[in-house]
Order: sequence, then C-alpha cells, then structure tokens
Amino acid sequence: MGTGMYGARNLRSRWRRMTVVGIAAAMALGVSACGGDEDGSGGSAGADKDGKASAEPSGPRSLDEAKLKAASFTDGESVGTYTASEYALGAPLGDAYSADPAACQPLVSLAAEVSDPDPTAQVQRKVDIPAEMLGVGVDVTLRSYGNGGAVTVMKALAKAGKDCAGGFTEQRAVARAKYLKVEPAKAPAFAAQADESKAYRFTILDVKGKEKLYEYLTVVRSGSTTLAFRAEISSAKDIGQVPPEVMAAQWAKFRAAKG
Repeated sequence: MGTGMYGARNLRSRWRRMTVVGIAAAMALGVSACGGDEDGSGGSAGADKDGKASAEPSGPRSLDEAKLKAASFTDGESVGTYTASEYALGAPLGDAYSADPAACQPLVSLAAEVSDPDPTAQVQRKVDIPAEMLGVGVDVTLRSYGNGGAVTVMKALAKAGKDCAGGFTEQRAVARAKYLKVEPAKAPAFAAQADESKAYRFTILDVKGKEKLYEYLTVVRSGSTTLAFRAEISSAKDIGQVPPEVMAAQWAKFRAAKG
C-alpha cells in the first residue's frame, strides 16, 4: 500500500514483532518451568488443577498459523493473470499505518501493532502481475481470532465505514494521505456463503495533494477467520473493485483447506 519511503514505520513494526516474540518465549519458559500445559493456541481449552478440560472460549475455534498457511496462496502461485508472492518483510508497509481519527483505523489496517483485538494468527500475500510495475496490486490477509474477535473486528469495520464516510487522514511514517470519501462497494458473489462481509471504495488524495487515487477494501468473515483484500493501483485509474478472480480463488482455497 506504500513505497520504500515509508520503511521507517515498517522497521518499527518489525521491532514490535520481535519484542512480542521475545516476551512470548520468556513466558513459555516460565510456564514450562511451573509445569503448566496450556498450548497458547487461542482456541484450545486449558485444564484445571484436577486435570479436567476447562470450558472452551465462546465462539468458533481460531485457526493456527499452519492452518492459515494451508488455506492461503503459496509463493509463486498463479491466480488467473496474477501471481501470488510472500512479502519480503513479512507484511505490507501499510500494516503500520494509522488513522486520524482513531475510529477510522479498521479502514486503514487491522494489524496487531495498530488495531485491536489482536489476531491469534495471520498470513499475508501480495498478488500482482510482476511485469507491470504500475499495475494493480492486492494485499491478501487471512487472520484468525479467538473469543469472538472476528465478529468484533467486523463490527468496528462497519462502524468506521459509516462514521468515516466523509473522509479521514492516514498517518504514515513521513507523510499523510487524505481519504476524501469512503463508499460502500459491491461484495463478491461468494460472500453469500460467508458469515458476513464488508466492501468499500476509497477516494484518496495523493501525498502531493494533486491527484485523486482509488483503492478498494473487501473483508469477509467465516467463523473465527477474516479474509481481507485491499487493492490499489499506482495511477488515477479506478479499477472498479478488487479483482474478483483473486478473491474467488482465495475463498475457494480457504474453504477447501477448512474441509
């Protein structure tokens, strides 16, 4: 969603991830030393002092990273005329962007560093036509949540879509982007098979304040998992929607992996 000039914010994002991993590792060692046996998966039940399984958290069980990877595009996979690939730094730069006012954040990024609730696992892929430097690019993100988090995320997204319809500011590392308008967009055909979905069209003023650009965001929820598709093009062209073949292919792969 951004370019190399926003690398500073992404480095902060990577630092946060490293910090979280370090803390998690320390906590895991502490639990092991004390004889605990919680698996930390977010959707699994723990055990009480008598060895009996405790009650499951409310809502559908969250998927772990391995299952999300199995349900996602693979690196180099062909998706119609597009090709899927992994992000060099693990995530798009836009994952670290924030919104002003903060209530509009779900429209910018739902990453753990800038949004709540945190997902228990996520997998992200970039889908584009490598030969087209200024062509359409799609960020595809699968996130799994525990304890009803996916429903909470969708509610926040719906509220932001209404409250921020008149525009807001996207805060980047060294620049700002002005969202002039947030409008509902057409949901993909397969959305009828999902639990819920939201789709938006953004009119954005470029960082130089001279040209209007257009982006599209579609988020679909199935149980504890959200599938998010953000499409942009590096020109003033309006692509009309997230490429439907990309969304349909990812949905089909997700459904097949879930069985």
